[in-house]
Amino acid sequence: MEGSGEEFMKYRSPLVSRYASKEMAYNFSDRNKFTTWRRLWLYLAKAEKELGLPITDAQVSEMESHLEDIDFVMAAEEERKLRHDVMAHVHTFAHCCPTAAPIIHLGATSCYVGDNTDLIMLRDGFDILLPKLARVIDRLANFAEKYADLPTLGFTHYQPAQLTTVGKRACLWLQDLVMDTRNLQRAREDLRFRGVKGTTGTQASFLQLFQGDHEKVEELDWKVTEMAGFKKSYLVTGQTYSRKVDIDTLCVLASLGATVHKICTDIRLLANLKEIEEPFEKEQIGSSAMPYKRNPMRAERCCSLARHLMALVSDPLQTASVQWLERTLDDSANRRISLPESFLTADIILSTLQNITEGLVVYPKVIERHIRHELPFMATENIIMAVVKAGGNRQDCHEKIRVLSQQAAAVVKQEGRDNDLLARVQADPYFTPILGQLDALLDPKTFVGRAPQQVTRFLSEEVRPVLEPYKSNMDVKIELEL
Repeated sequence: MEGSGEEFMKYRSPLVSRYASKEMAYNFSDRNKFTTWRRLWLYLAKAEKELGLPITDAQVSEMESHLEDIDFVMAAEEERKLRHDVMAHVHTFAHCCPTAAPIIHLGATSCYVGDNTDLIMLRDGFDILLPKLARVIDRLANFAEKYADLPTLGFTHYQPAQLTTVGKRACLWLQDLVMDTRNLQRAREDLRFRGVKGTTGTQASFLQLFQGDHEKVEELDWKVTEMAGFKKSYLVTGQTYSRKVDIDTLCVLASLGATVHKICTDIRLLANLKEIEEPFEKEQIGSSAMPYKRNPMRAERCCSLARHLMALVSDPLQTASVQWLERTLDDSANRRISLPESFLTADIILSTLQNITEGLVVYPKVIERHIRHELPFMATENIIMAVVKAGGNRQDCHEKIRVLSQQAAAVVKQEGRDNDLLARVQADPYFTPILGQLDALLDPKTFVGRAPQQVTRFLSEEVRPVLEPYKSNMDVKIELEL
């Protein structure tokens, strides 16, 4: 059939087919995985040669010249025959490196390539996420600075509360994102290499290769660790590195998911109030049935995917808890899904959130109207203080305000009309001494406290310094294809 392809005849993960960036999709691709395996075999051979094992320059050169040309068809055939993915790729690599074939994977176990590659992918995954998170923070910081002084209704229990500012509310979002940045940086820096440890982590095979020379085994471990770009390796492992490493990694990503879900839920609530909207394309359709609708679909996508990201952390928790003794293989199939999907999902929600924060639209007149509806009630304490300063009695004034407030509330709730408390105050002779002060008493900017000053200090002391390491990555804009 015209336009149909084999890829449409089987399930494809929408994380890759619809949403994820090319760099994150590549990071967890088979191409990257298996070329990394070959690089690890090369590192091992180089280090073993440097430490005196009978490995030739020709063997090393042959391996170097065949890092990329993987015959995936042959590898699949080998795996079907051998039922072992690592040995299938050892044979496939050996086929194009006949001279080096005898020393490929020398002394190693499957986890030498499997676990070390996973650690490299986790590290590189963090290196993809952190600049994206920094860009979201940068865009949101600019938004907070722009609207630092714009009063808006605060909400507690999703009921109108004391005023804040649009910028101050954005700082609440920023604070969580800054915490996530530190969490991701810490998790990335805490990652170590599994290194060269052998079948149960004792390095026995390498000790035998080096005829009992413990120093050479330690040097081998360090050389390979350094070639892979790590500063440290885990000093003790079983056959695998501890699966608690996966817990620590996915926990910080799940925590990021919680942050993004909260931010995007807030945006959805504010969109319902028509105070703030995410960007809406010129030809975008909000509803197939209701053409007037402007649905917050990007924020909804973030919430949807963030739930998936938060749920994925249960996988490594359960996996680590059931790793018997030096290891069991019931971790493998689960990790093939949970580790890549966590990074792919985090990548998607950060790209989408960057797109949202680059185009957030604020409607000050709508915000002002909502303030007008609620502010007269909030200003009653200020009115009482002004009356007392003008010589009135606090208790008498309180009773007057209480009666007028209840009358105005009845108009709002029972008749659906606007709050007329201010008109009632102006019509009551009791308040004549302070009528000239009412405009000042009802100025929204007098109700926001130190919100603007808090925004300025927070951005200066806590946000901008976090962005310094990522300044060279700030100009990348996100255009969502879907």
